[in-house]
Amino acid sequence: MLIIYNSLTEKKEIFIPIKKDIINIYVCGPTVYDHLHIGNIRSLIFFDMFKRYLKFLNLKVNLIVNITDIDDKIINKSVEKQKTEKEISSKYINHFFSLLTRFSINTINYFPLVTNHISDIILYIQKLIKTGYAYFTDYGIYFRVHLISNYGILSKQKINKLKKNVRKELDNQKENYEDFILWKKTDVGVQYSSPWFPGRPGWHTECVVMIKNFFRTTIDIHGGGNDLKFPHHENEQAQFWATDKKKLANFFIHIGNVEYNNQKMSKSLGNVILVKDLIKKIEPNVLKLLFLSYHFLQPINYNDDLINNFIKKYDKIVSILNKNNFQLLLNNIINSEKKYFYIKKFHSIMENNLNTPNIITLIEELLKEINKNKKDFFCLSKLQNTLIYILDNLGIKIHLKKISKKQIKIYFLWQQSKKKKKFQKADFLRNILKKDNII
Repeated sequence: MLIIYNSLTEKKEIFIPIKKDIINIYVCGPTVYDHLHIGNIRSLIFFDMFKRYLKFLNLKVNLIVNITDIDDKIINKSVEKQKTEKEISSKYINHFFSLLTRFSINTINYFPLVTNHISDIILYIQKLIKTGYAYFTDYGIYFRVHLISNYGILSKQKINKLKKNVRKELDNQKENYEDFILWKKTDVGVQYSSPWFPGRPGWHTECVVMIKNFFRTTIDIHGGGNDLKFPHHENEQAQFWATDKKKLANFFIHIGNVEYNNQKMSKSLGNVILVKDLIKKIEPNVLKLLFLSYHFLQPINYNDDLINNFIKKYDKIVSILNKNNFQLLLNNIINSEKKYFYIKKFHSIMENNLNTPNIITLIEELLKEINKNKKDFFCLSKLQNTLIYILDNLGIKIHLKKISKKQIKIYFLWQQSKKKKKFQKADFLRNILKKDNII
């Protein structure tokens, strides 16, 4: 029985899929105007891990992550770089996919592009206009928020208090302060023809239309970073309620933000850590291990000491696995069995709100148990298999070193040298093996 914290109800609930045969998840992906920073990739790492776990439970999952490939930020970047919007978005889409490959994030079924859904967005806005939920100004088409009686159901905002929180708009023709743009009239950057005037869609409408296109009705889970809860996800929910009179999703899962030295990570503050730069210095699995050491709801205060600590933790795990693998090979131990006590414990922890920090504690317990059973090779093999199984479930795939015949030969020469008390030669051979990190 899987229990997950639901942002919609602000409590942990038993997760019951809408359909027995498939679980539908939609996650808001990147706006492709720049390289991803580590805060951007946290939710992707989480949902990749989540889908892996659901698959291990023999559940079929349809996971979609959208790509916003037209936006004011993309247009501004195209002006700055004197390139087309398509050139800018294509460049960063390619960077995005290369990062997913490096991080072995390979469980996502589809990456829809906003630009492939413009006609559907126009039809959706027409429906909102026809039913009175949308209106025109000289600047664009807006959504009438006050018509949604349950507005704020997700973010727990009250309409009459929004004026203090919502940024001021340039459009003074808006009926109400909280109304948001559905279609922006513009003569700057890329424009799309419409029944009304050339322009481009609003961000909140893009996502709700893609959800409707792919899933038709209420989905099981809608996810993204915690900063998307309001206004983005709230405004998606409002539009869906306007057209369908249903919840957009039964569960909303919001991932905690990543800060840097106790400050919000943002490009405007100049304190972002780009993923592409970080993985020049560390293995992607180190960042995965770090993120999964925190509950998905928790914010993370990233700093140099923290990442250095997890480099050591990850190196320790890899070293132990490689050394064990070498010993098992030398002793001809071929075994696929696992320690089911730890497997059961793993599933019990994951069922309780995907409590990955406790899984990291379980991994540490396993490492201690491995250390106690170094000479019991059959038991060691089961512990090794169990550790690899848990790491695989978390999306941390460790490729063990291939052992060469030369290394095996050096090992036996080292053993012989010790027996013959040729200590200088033995030390020399041992240092070769230690350098290869297999003893």
